[in-house]
Amino acid sequence: MRIGIIGAGAMARALGGGWVAAGHEVLVGARSATAAGELAAAIGARSGSIRDAAGFGDVVLLALPVGALEEALRTTGGLLDGRAVIDCTNAFAPDDAAPAGATAFVLSEDAVAERIAAGAPGAHVVKAFNVCAAEVWESHTRVFEGRRLAVPLCGDDPDALRQVATLVEDLKLQPLSAGGLHRAKYLEAVSVFTVGLWFAGLDARAVFPPLTAAFAVAD
Repeated sequence: MRIGIIGAGAMARALGGGWVAAGHEVLVGARSATAAGELAAAIGARSGSIRDAAGFGDVVLLALPVGALEEALRTTGGLLDGRAVIDCTNAFAPDDAAPAGATAFVLSEDAVAERIAAGAPGAHVVKAFNVCAAEVWESHTRVFEGRRLAVPLCGDDPDALRQVATLVEDLKLQPLSAGGLHRAKYLEAVSVFTVGLWFAGLDARAVFPPLTAAFAVAD
């Protein structure tokens, strides 16, 4: 599969490197040609501009700070139309917005994925890879306590969801269908909640029993 990555930070490195290793063609595009070139050389990919990445991929990963999204979407023009676009972002507010410490982390906006979809209305946006830090995706550890790490996916287009699920599996992770794009805001909330617990030294995983012990009964 051809994958365009817009951004040259830690998430671009972790996911892009994994996809190159899995045999995919990857092109990294960023505002800084130097940053794109350095990352591409490090992971064995090609480099170019933001527009190059947008037009290259069957799937395009947006791996940018939330504050850079609006400019990036303007730069792509209509090049994202018809493509699966992965949004892995979280709108974490600056640390000084949480004076009570890590367990008071908050979001600066509630629904980044929906804003991306509004800014690129021809694209098929899929929220994915936002719950864990880049270091988790870059790690070779995929199974914890006998369970493969899952990646929730929220999106509306079945073909785009299948493409992204394939890319999840190629990283030896488990795709988990989590509903339409309107539910992506809840993934973003899960991220800020769990990251706050992790930074406070608390085990967020302990909150959830395994499925066999969940005892969920439909109303």
